[in-house]
Amino acid sequence: MPIVSASDQTVEEWRPGVRTRLLASAATGAESLCIFEQWSEPGRGAPTHTHFEVEEMILVVDGRAEVWIDGETSVLERGGTALVPPSAPHGFRNAGAETLHTLTALPDAAPPVRYEDSGEVMTIGAADGAHRRGARR
Repeated sequence: MPIVSASDQTVEEWRPGVRTRLLASAATGAESLCIFEQWSEPGRGAPTHTHFEVEEMILVVDGRAEVWIDGETSVLERGGTALVPPSAPHGFRNAGAETLHTLTALPDAAPPVRYEDSGEVMTIGAADGAHRRGARR
């Protein structure tokens, strides 16, 4: 069982204004979970995307998030949770004035993700890097 100390975890800015810390994934030795934290500056977040066959849970640890799932939009405050069904287009943005802190969990150690704006398919938490480009459509 892999144990990863906080000092071994890095926080990376992989999108402008969004910092991510990967807690569990294929890259950390997980077999069926991808869990990560994100800190999004005001107005920043995750653009509309899809994870194909897996569900996703997004917990607002601190701040205020505007979340959209399959065309429906809600605002979540600290402690609010969004449950995203498989294949549903979704995303979120920081709707507050302070940094938004979220915790996300998916039941796949390297879930594919397709971003609506680019159509690009990537893999989150792949064993060979935090994001790996894929060919899935």
